[in-house]
Formats: sequence, C-alpha cells, structure tokens
Amino acid sequence: QVQLVESGGGLVQAGGSLRLSCAASGSIFGLTSMAWYRQGPGKQQRDMVATITNSGSASYADSVKGRFTISRDNAKNTVSLQMGSLKPEDAAVYYCKVVVRSFTYWGQGTQVTVSS
Repeated sequence: QVQLVESGGGLVQAGGSLRLSCAASGSIFGLTSMAWYRQGPGKQQRDMVATITNSGSASYADSVKGRFTISRDNAKNTVSLQMGSLKPEDAAVYYCKVVVRSFTYWGQGTQVTVSS
C-alpha cells in the first residue's frame, strides 16, 4: 500500500506564491513518475499541472509554464510544486499523483484558493 500526504494549500492573493508538498510512504519500491494535477471548481476531470520523472525530467501544462516549478527529492520520496504569479484561474484542489510499479496512487487533495 502507498500513502500520499499533501500539504501547503491555502488562500493567497493573485500574484502571490504558494508551495505544495507531497510525501510518499509505504510500498514505494519502484516509484517512478510523480505529478501534480488539479480539479477546478465545477469541473469533473483532473488536469495535469506538472510531472517529473525519477531522473528529474519535468513537463508542464502550457497554462503554468514559467510560473510553476516541480521538483522531487528521491531520497525523501517527496514531490513539491512551487507556484508563483498565481491567478484566480489557478484556484483548484491540487492532487499529488505517483506511479509505483505501474500502479497509480492519488493523494487526498489540497485546496488552493486565489483571491483577486
């Protein structure tokens, strides 16, 4: 079993910054990709925000390029998302997602609210 604990969500003014973190524990041998997704208000699907491989290769949604940075610490099995220049449209529940031996696990989600 894999456990994911997210932290760092909250309320921030537009233009501000916020950092999300996710720690993976449990049966995580074979952990490969780590990622952040988000689900905006009223939306049914979760959209990819950023992903990072275990070698550190990162990719981003076009909407966050240049503003968000994903990073991971393989020794601590954590993934972080540094968010800057936040916009009201970035408000969402952010979910951590990891892939372990081809199985996908999701965190419980953390709310990010951006006031204009």
